[in-house]
Amino acid sequence: MPADTGFPRADVENDFQRARRRQTLARLAHWLRREPDDVNLIMPFDEVVAALGMRGERRLGLQNIRLDTIVGTLDSSRDFDRRFRPTNGRVRERWERLALAQRRGESIPPIDVYRIGDLHFVQDGHHRVSIAIATGATTIDAYVTEVLTTVSAAGIRRRGDLLVKDYERLFRSRVPLPEQAYAKITFSDPWSYAELGEAVEAWGYRCMQDKHRFMDRGEIASQWFAEEYRPVVRMLRAADMIGSRTEAEAYMRVAAERYRLIRTHEWNDEIIERLRRTVR
Repeated sequence: MPADTGFPRADVENDFQRARRRQTLARLAHWLRREPDDVNLIMPFDEVVAALGMRGERRLGLQNIRLDTIVGTLDSSRDFDRRFRPTNGRVRERWERLALAQRRGESIPPIDVYRIGDLHFVQDGHHRVSIAIATGATTIDAYVTEVLTTVSAAGIRRRGDLLVKDYERLFRSRVPLPEQAYAKITFSDPWSYAELGEAVEAWGYRCMQDKHRFMDRGEIASQWFAEEYRPVVRMLRAADMIGSRTEAEAYMRVAAERYRLIRTHEWNDEIIERLRRTVR
């Protein structure tokens, strides 16, 4: 906590000015490092929920949570950055009033947050979070409501990461699989989820033609994963063709190259060996 001069009002004024300076310096540092614009922006709750898909929510009650897990807000204003440093002077009066009350030992009510994965989003208490961080606290009391989502929030660090999650959510709606299967299908490029979704649907269409019957999305996805994806990935691993890619990226790479070179949808050791000589 910053040094106490014995003059609470002067101390809170200094605290606010220090927080504003840190916000300005952080913004300059991100610009000098040529980092994406959204690295330092507070994350909007609505955009995160839209990308991940909401399945429900449940109240968890009063908990003590880490301040470094609070990354976003339900508020549409941009009065604070990702680390809840003030971005303008509009919040100064209320910020200093609450900080002064805290320094005088007055009771400060818990904040209200929504939890998605291990991330928290402030519904009520933005100024209290900002003050707690500015004064060196590491945790804060909060009433927590947990949001259950279709896609995991793991890996979200900035707004740009939501695009990957959005495409993953759409892929799951097109290719319904068990959770353990989804864990094996990951891409760094979000567009690859759309491409794989189309590939699975095309595989299902060919399968229905061969079997002369209709298959729903669930049946197609299950058979594709068991009869196409897993065997091919095993062959790629045996041929040392995964490399630094994820197994899903390796599968998509060789599947596209196979059809370009051979014009076939079949897999065997001879095809894998031919692809091994051409795919890098």
